[in-house]
Amino acid sequence: MARTPAGTPHDPRGAERFNEERATYTVASAQPDLEAGVKAIRETVKTLKPVPGVYRMLDARGDVLYVGKARALKNRVANYTQVQALSSRLQRMVSQCRAMEIVTTNSEAEALLLEAQLVKRFRPPFNVLLRDDKSFPFILLRSEHDFPRIMKHRGARRAKGNYYGPFASAGSVNTTINALQKLFLLRSCTDSFFSRRDRPCLLYQIKRCSAPCVGRIDQAGYAALVGQAKDFLSGKSGAVQTDLERQMAKAAEALDFETAAILRDRLRAATFIQGSQAINAQGVGDADVFALAAKGGQVGVQAFFIRGGQNWGHRAFFPAHTRDVDDAEVLSDVMLQFYEEVPPPPTVLVDRDLPERELMEEAFGALAERKVAISIPQRGDRRRLMEQAQRNAIEALDRRLAESGTKAKILRDLAEFLELDGPPQRIEVYDNSHIQGSKAVGAMVVAGPEGFLKNQYRKFNIKEAQANDDFAMMREVMRRRFRSLASFETPQTASSPPQDERESSHPAHPEEVPKPMAEASSRRTETHETVWPDLVLIDGGKGQMSSVRDTLEEMGIEDVPLIAIAKGPHHGREGREVFHFPDGREKTLPTNSPLLFYLQNLRDEVHRYAIGAHRAKRSRAISASPLDEIPGIGPARKRALLLHFGTASKVRAAALEDLQRAPGVSDTVARKIYDFYHAGG
Repeated sequence: MARTPAGTPHDPRGAERFNEERATYTVASAQPDLEAGVKAIRETVKTLKPVPGVYRMLDARGDVLYVGKARALKNRVANYTQVQALSSRLQRMVSQCRAMEIVTTNSEAEALLLEAQLVKRFRPPFNVLLRDDKSFPFILLRSEHDFPRIMKHRGARRAKGNYYGPFASAGSVNTTINALQKLFLLRSCTDSFFSRRDRPCLLYQIKRCSAPCVGRIDQAGYAALVGQAKDFLSGKSGAVQTDLERQMAKAAEALDFETAAILRDRLRAATFIQGSQAINAQGVGDADVFALAAKGGQVGVQAFFIRGGQNWGHRAFFPAHTRDVDDAEVLSDVMLQFYEEVPPPPTVLVDRDLPERELMEEAFGALAERKVAISIPQRGDRRRLMEQAQRNAIEALDRRLAESGTKAKILRDLAEFLELDGPPQRIEVYDNSHIQGSKAVGAMVVAGPEGFLKNQYRKFNIKEAQANDDFAMMREVMRRRFRSLASFETPQTASSPPQDERESSHPAHPEEVPKPMAEASSRRTETHETVWPDLVLIDGGKGQMSSVRDTLEEMGIEDVPLIAIAKGPHHGREGREVFHFPDGREKTLPTNSPLLFYLQNLRDEVHRYAIGAHRAKRSRAISASPLDEIPGIGPARKRALLLHFGTASKVRAAALEDLQRAPGVSDTVARKIYDFYHAGG
């Protein structure tokens, strides 16, 4: 089966490099495509009016190339027909455009918000993309209960209560919640757990909860603690500390040393929260701080999250598709996509003038339902905070570039050691996990130049292989992994760039990019069903290698690079791994080799993932009930039957009349259950 060479440089999560390298070709060489794009845009312009809205450029397959907004759609879109005035990046975009979709809005600010939503949804290759699209965690004080619960929250904010955030990471939220529990003794348990308690839990014993579940504090006293917590999280920490100090002094004067000790511990928790602030944000109030650094063709944006004068963490972003885009425009796009999910604070501090600052203020104000100001700090605490953000942005980008250089070298060394055509951009690693053949699971993890691609991991529930036959299990996994790919006459390899990518990386040398890459057409988002690996790494020895090699040959796949990694002659000793090639050769690496550490990390990751999948399958089997096999019996009815009869065996032995009397069970369902167990009777 013909394939593109395995080592062709490519990032399977992105198409930025492909689009940018096309700039090396002259406009004249792409003139037919450019003319077709201009024609499609002109046809759209005929239908437009000078009203605000959002436009989407589509390629020949209907994939979104670019999302843009306009104050006057007709004028803005018509600009793309003036080819000579466009940059090479925009000329490439126009040359691929074959259709457009238009949405009109009531205002330009509304168009700006819609543009950010559509960019996050479609992730077009010609828009600046915020790579880190994970939701940010918040602290939530729920309000539906008489004794509100403090908890970590991600995602849509549908629950009633007070939200505080965003925090930069789950770790920073967990640390803050632990300290707040010591400070305010608020419960963190679920409502169902709360309602079942008849004695205090461990959190009460270690002074992290006031035990409202068993009446150790009344509703008024707990409400006072909740009020203090709200004040503290809203920036009134000084008043809370002063009140605690007053109470502690009063308890000490009354010789109530036990209460004084409790208040002392709470004061220490407050001091810990404020002392853990690596950034001095006093006097800033609620604000986000954004600073941008650019170097080596890459851009980094550092964000600080300040709430109530307290630093709630910082995060570095490395947006994609930034080449040939002005830095201020990159920062604007990052902020728009960030606030598409996170509510804007009253103040946003930036390190440069933004091209549409007033429009962004209007849009963010509509999101927050209050005034939002974007400003460049000039003096005082805010200026010092911005300078610190700028230093952090530069340092984060330097670390990023250093890590990228190290990874690039490791991939080049890997290609040389394993005799590949070039540095692999998509590495798939396979392993199996089972206990004496039971609950067997195969696992695939994927790695690229940017690290592990966890959204492309896959597990395989082994269905056909015999118990305890590791080789048969690996054969089954390979057949299922490559079945759809084997049907392609001209397979799309990991080295053939898609258009809709999430991240990108630039090759070390432009000459490494082959000409077919520049001539490729746009493609849809790649998955394990549509993209070939540049390297398949198997956790195993000669037997696993033979099984995988023979299976792929039977499917007509003969040129996927295969390597098996096995423990050395002293099985179990790290650093003595042996690498088995399809032709029977073996290689080893020095025990202190960075490449060996990288390969061990790949093997350990697939081992971890396979064991996790196996344990999850085992846990489901342990908690499974015979009632799960009855069609139409969901969790609620299963729970009702078990509560009524006690055990699944008693449900099986029950008469039809007894089943009909069970709560929540209709006559029809009762007959279905009875017939399931007595079909042969």
